[in-house]
Amino acid sequence: MRRPGAGSILVESLRRARRRGAVVASRKGHRARMTARRVPAGEWRDAMNRRCMLLALTGLALGPPALAQAQAGPRRIRGTIDGLSGRDLSIATREGQKVTVRLAENAGVSALRRLELSSITPGSFIGTAAEPGPDGVWRALEVLVFPEAMRGTGEGHFAWDLTPSSTMTNATVDSAVQGNDGRSLTLTARGQQIRVMVPPDVPVVTLIPAAMVDLKPGAQVFLTATQGADGTLTAARVTVARDGVVPPM
Repeated sequence: MRRPGAGSILVESLRRARRRGAVVASRKGHRARMTARRVPAGEWRDAMNRRCMLLALTGLALGPPALAQAQAGPRRIRGTIDGLSGRDLSIATREGQKVTVRLAENAGVSALRRLELSSITPGSFIGTAAEPGPDGVWRALEVLVFPEAMRGTGEGHFAWDLTPSSTMTNATVDSAVQGNDGRSLTLTARGQQIRVMVPPDVPVVTLIPAAMVDLKPGAQVFLTATQGADGTLTAARVTVARDGVVPPM
């Protein structure tokens, strides 16, 4: 075999050196690119949180109408009956709007009967709309004494839209003390104690049975409606004024 000359060996050595240099440069460039893309952990989490929030907001904006309605919650309607056609009850609300509410096929209709203030006794389960008083005691705007069959209905203490600052408390009466300014009540709702003063002129009522024939034009009503995805308002129960007793809630 013929030996390569010195010139050939030199050329081959130069080629190998160039190839090694290209590989090293390539590796260095790759490391540089990887380093440039490396993001501190805190910044990465912030970026992901922003991305998730954007996706969530987009989902809410594009979500079905039922989702938005579910967040809106039930609508309490107070007003005067304009008419009843089938199960569609037309109402002129106290806010001046005209609404139509579709009553359920088996909708319950109730009227009210007045009670004496003294009928609120320990053990009674009541619902009372009230406003905050200057002494930290709630001042009742009305009291509904629930029939025994409805004990526990909506138990709790929550915001109520009878007035801008009113709340509703559905609770059991722990104590009732008659005073010059009315009846002082201590209530317990889900373990929370609430003190309420009921002035003598506040309406105290209880529910009594009524019927669809009592839903006459001009009668005042109170109901809680649910709005469907198509905008239809529906209600399963309505309380109507009868014999001069108007729903005070």
